[in-house]
Amino acid sequence: MSTRREFIKHLSVVAGLGAAVSIGLGLTPLNARAATQGVWRMPDEGDKHRRAFVAFGAQEAIWEDFTPDVQEAIGLIARTIAHYEPVTVFCRNSERRLAEEHCGTTNITYVTTELDDVWMRDIGANFVIDGAGELGAVDFNFNGWGNKQQYSKDAQVAALVADTVDADHIRSELVGEGGGIEVDGHGTAIMTESSWINSNRNPDWSKAEVEQELKARLGLRKIIWLPGIKGKDITDAHVDFYARFVKPGVVIANLDNDPESYDRKVTLTHLEILKQATDADGRKLQVHTVSPPLNPRKSKFSRNNPDFAAGYINYFVINGAIIAPEFGDKAADTRAFDLLSELYPDREVVQLNIDAIAAGGGGIHCVTSHQPQA
Repeated sequence: MSTRREFIKHLSVVAGLGAAVSIGLGLTPLNARAATQGVWRMPDEGDKHRRAFVAFGAQEAIWEDFTPDVQEAIGLIARTIAHYEPVTVFCRNSERRLAEEHCGTTNITYVTTELDDVWMRDIGANFVIDGAGELGAVDFNFNGWGNKQQYSKDAQVAALVADTVDADHIRSELVGEGGGIEVDGHGTAIMTESSWINSNRNPDWSKAEVEQELKARLGLRKIIWLPGIKGKDITDAHVDFYARFVKPGVVIANLDNDPESYDRKVTLTHLEILKQATDADGRKLQVHTVSPPLNPRKSKFSRNNPDFAAGYINYFVINGAIIAPEFGDKAADTRAFDLLSELYPDREVVQLNIDAIAAGGGGIHCVTSHQPQA
């Protein structure tokens, strides 16, 4: 399989670039109520879920020989989540039976649609709720991480998710992805400048303008900005591989201990910023660190693959559990398990082998999303 970095070199001008979703076209919300600023709030991922979502969308044009392995990994994730909460699987009509074979039917429902890929976090809706318990679905106009991959079908998924769960579809003027958003549910967010303040998504937007729009759409009072790094991965450094809120005032941060990794310097810089930061309520953050494995298992997915994403921080918080990766490094896997168990004492930590997904530069959080219990 070619890596995602290699893939984007020859696919950057494909049909997705002609999608209806555009940058800087002065888009407006699809209903008047949604335009009212300050009524919506994005809950913490750890709040009660109504359901989780996955996209059974791997295709050979992107994943080549790894396609069956990715389908198997998506199925494993869906079945595991279904032990704890309902799961809605989006899949192509032609692959409905195959999706059921992998994902199962217990506590699982299916919605058929056209898809480009599997990254549900980035293509799906970003849910918000208001004081009356109404549900909104913010659409940040997915454009293939800055026109790096085909996206015309995936660009329609956020609206479909909103319609599926009967939420208000709120279309922002910004372009971005759900993996670039991390909130504590009480008005504080952590985000990377490299993915949001980037000309491949939001040309002519200043940092202040980006921040103002994010605050209005997600009900934020403060954004802690991390620099991230542009161009090293397809997402331009999504925050969900660098820092996550455990709860208000408590953060878990990625600390790369590999001296050969470009992420070493990036994560050290992020750590210093987080240690000095305060949240929207003035609390200094308590910061815990987790480090990627230095000796992940050798396999066809990781061998000679610079995009292999062996990071523990890309976990998914669901009702009663943490769905997290393991990479065959017994010591590192155990350290990650123990830390997550300590930080989430009321949840069971379940570690899965998702090497096929990691081969594409992503993780469990990247291929999942959820609907909060409004």
